[in-house]
Amino acid sequence: MIKVKVFTFNLFSENTIILWDDETKEAAVIDPGTSSLDEEKTLADFIFSEELNVKFLINTHCHIDHILGCKFVKEKYSPAYYAPEKDIPLLEHAQQQAQMFDIILEEPPKPDRLINETTDISLGNSKLKFLFTPGHTPGEFCIYLEKEKICITGDVLFNESIGRTDLWGGDYNTLIESIENKLFVLPDEVVIYPGHGVSSTIGYEKQSNPFLV
Repeated sequence: MIKVKVFTFNLFSENTIILWDDETKEAAVIDPGTSSLDEEKTLADFIFSEELNVKFLINTHCHIDHILGCKFVKEKYSPAYYAPEKDIPLLEHAQQQAQMFDIILEEPPKPDRLINETTDISLGNSKLKFLFTPGHTPGEFCIYLEKEKICITGDVLFNESIGRTDLWGGDYNTLIESIENKLFVLPDEVVIYPGHGVSSTIGYEKQSNPFLV
């Protein structure tokens, strides 16, 4: 059984998400946004309390608020680090991103593997499927667990909103196509966990999202 824990960190109120298999304790930390010692301790204390084995570190995309904690997670747990190939320029320019917001950032690690739509990883018996959903960034992926009806939507789809497209590499039409062709084809009961804000469902967003109805 897959469990989900969401922490909201940093000045951007970014959602750091932990997925784990309750039997094997295999876990993935998605978009770690820890930006202080207190936030790092909050994350680490939870991982310790649940006795999790952090096997994977995953970025849905590489904007500054989603990569702030990558160095911490990588150095503390030594997971395999996955990031989208087309977002590598964002990762390589992390310091420039940080300077825009007067953030002090230690250089993030380099990914061990690049995500594409054939990437296949598992937590216990649960498979994580990667859906290519560009538009907010050139390379963003959502993470879909079909059996569990869970989708991590990063900054693509929010509760009653969508990702920004006015940042580097953003494109509004591409984002809408990603949502309609990759997310809105999923079952209505799929629960979405976005990169900011509260969870929702695919069915609710189809009916109520003002950007998409």
